[in-house]
Amino acid sequence: MNASLKLMAIFAHPDDESLGVGGTIARYVAEGVEVHLVTATRGERGWFGDEASNPGLEALGRIREKELLAAAKVLGISSVSFLDYIDGDLDQAPPQEAIGRIVSHVRRVRPDVVLTFGSDGAYGHPDHIAISQFTSAALLRACDGSFTDAEGLEPHAVSKLYHMCNTTEEFRLYESIFGDLVMHIDGVARRSSPVPDWYITTKIDTSAYWTVVRSAVACHRSQLPGYESLLNLPDQTLSTLWSHENYYRAFSTVNGGRRLETDLFEGIREA
Repeated sequence: MNASLKLMAIFAHPDDESLGVGGTIARYVAEGVEVHLVTATRGERGWFGDEASNPGLEALGRIREKELLAAAKVLGISSVSFLDYIDGDLDQAPPQEAIGRIVSHVRRVRPDVVLTFGSDGAYGHPDHIAISQFTSAALLRACDGSFTDAEGLEPHAVSKLYHMCNTTEEFRLYESIFGDLVMHIDGVARRSSPVPDWYITTKIDTSAYWTVVRSAVACHRSQLPGYESLLNLPDQTLSTLWSHENYYRAFSTVNGGRRLETDLFEGIREA
């Protein structure tokens, strides 16, 4: 058991945790690691039905919050916290305010390792990019004794930060399910950004937990019109898709080098 180890995932929307790092979370929970989730928004604009039946931002936010809490229970997450921003507006949040809120959660939980999106936001999603930037800045502030957060908590230095990432093969499979992953931002088409194999620093074996991921994704029922084709794939396809999760080690104070890691806590367990 690793009851003293703590992992924190910091993402933009409900379902990012299940689709993005669900297998990793389930694996480490099973190993006794304490896992906490911080979500920036409640996904208030994530409506897949017709506009006439759209419940509106506040009501949909309540629905998606309940779905996230259900998914967190499936994954075994110890706590879920919200930054209370609106879906789609995160990149417009006051930076010092958003950073300060994350700092408070980091100092309260005191994680060893933090997970978030890469700097490209997976496919250019502004909310994903914003939470990646805010998280990086917050980890710097969290260990700065001169920075006082709203709760007056003691500084804390995170040992490792990881960015989730996907290979070309994985993106091709997702695009075969969801179609072209594109967002039109400021008149520019932003698409998925797969990484070459050499870029990946860490590969986590999640093959024993793919059914947990499927159950967690299914909790996000308001999103099922978009995920139905994914969840209806043959078991063999899903078990292959969710057999491992890849990361880029953005920083580490405890290890380094180009040898492929198989454990997010490498260098911490040995300390």
